[in-house]
Amino acid sequence: MTTATTVKTEYEAIIGLETHCQLSTNTKIFSNSSTAFGSDPNTNIDPVCMGLPGVLPVLNEKVLEYAVKAGLALNCQIAKYSKFDRKQYFYPDLPKNYQISQYDLPIAEHGWLEIELVDAEGNPIRKRIGITRLHMEEDAGKLVHGGSDRLSGSSYSLVDYNRAGIPLVEIVSEPDLRSGLEAAEYAEELRRIVRYLGVSDGNMEQGSLRCDVNISVRPVGREEFGTKVEIKNMNSFSAIQRAIDYEIERQIAAIEAGDRIIQETRLWQEGAQCTSSMRVKEGSSDYRYFPEPDLAPIEVSNAQLEQWRSELPELPAQKRHHYESELELSAYDARVLTEDRSIAEYFETAIASGANPKAAANWITQDIAAHLNKQKLTITQIALTPTNLADIITRIETGKISNAQAKQKLPDLLSGISPEKAFAGQELITDPSVLEPIVDEVIAANSKELEKYRNGNTNLKGFFVGQVLKKTGKRADPKLTNELVEKKLNA
Repeated sequence: MTTATTVKTEYEAIIGLETHCQLSTNTKIFSNSSTAFGSDPNTNIDPVCMGLPGVLPVLNEKVLEYAVKAGLALNCQIAKYSKFDRKQYFYPDLPKNYQISQYDLPIAEHGWLEIELVDAEGNPIRKRIGITRLHMEEDAGKLVHGGSDRLSGSSYSLVDYNRAGIPLVEIVSEPDLRSGLEAAEYAEELRRIVRYLGVSDGNMEQGSLRCDVNISVRPVGREEFGTKVEIKNMNSFSAIQRAIDYEIERQIAAIEAGDRIIQETRLWQEGAQCTSSMRVKEGSSDYRYFPEPDLAPIEVSNAQLEQWRSELPELPAQKRHHYESELELSAYDARVLTEDRSIAEYFETAIASGANPKAAANWITQDIAAHLNKQKLTITQIALTPTNLADIITRIETGKISNAQAKQKLPDLLSGISPEKAFAGQELITDPSVLEPIVDEVIAANSKELEKYRNGNTNLKGFFVGQVLKKTGKRADPKLTNELVEKKLNA
């Protein structure tokens, strides 16, 4: 959960995001070529994605399923009838010189997702961000610039068409965002959702999730929007936030100086931490859309729609609300536990196996998380099962072992050793009749410390407790040991 910020009080930023999300299908949207990332250049290609004459596209049914599920998860209305369109798009990495997309009849419209922030006082803020539309389309290839040129920085370009034809959904938000922080949180929540669904890996560093920002600034109280500027080339959530914050200040400064804001596309320069002009922005008329003649319209039956709806998992926002209201976890714990679906499922299996929710949350978000970060692992890669974690927590709460014992044995437990084996012969001594003679022995063996204690150095109680724990191999119940030591010292 992040803290909300605002721009200068006399101005208001109007922000919307266009997010391109690659779908995790095995093959491309209109052909059977592989979508595997990292293959040698121009090896995952075929006549369809290369736009060769006489070939016809065929829609990958899994693309439609993933698009509908994403639309349902974003609370969209799913179109019973939609179609594909040709978008004239003359780029060197689009072999056909047009892109197959959806224009006036997208697969999903009129949805929303919820973002969570905190205000300056630490109070939670929940805000719904509208989703205008979600539509399917094909990705373009990738240009690789090389050589050196005094003016442009490169003297030649290579084209890798492996990415051409990889299925995308483009998700367009309403202009409901008001700061870079809100936009970054929106993009993060969108990634959580598609990952929970399993429809995309959402890896920004591999280009699986790419965000373009539309931003304008207007005086507070004015209904008319300012001139919209688009920002591209952002490869992280922090870059989205920084680029928007910079652009807000740039536009405000231009307005106050009497300069005109032009509708254009700008790039985020990570090194210089600023935006720079790329090109004057095209309008939809420049793309000359018309219905794709080689693909039939799409009709989603009620039975198919309900089948896909029934397969949706509980989503991150629902889990956060559930964890806070029913399990009484803090907003922070709920946020960390729901960041990844596998972590949430691990946690839920642990509490279903009898673990106290707060104790399970502490172990997962602290000790286990530290191990995962250090070893660069995911929670599915550790040998400690959620059932065994529940066993450990139950042993602690019933007084069979101490928290310190459990933490000491954690490396063994994470490597797969069972709690039964790890704690064999290690159960806490909780019987006063067994522990009392040991306390007496420790006090009798440390007469000088006893005298100092009785002369006012009461901090020495910890010394005696430590000696009892040492003598019992840390098996003495700490609470009972403290009680017996204090009773004997003050006798």
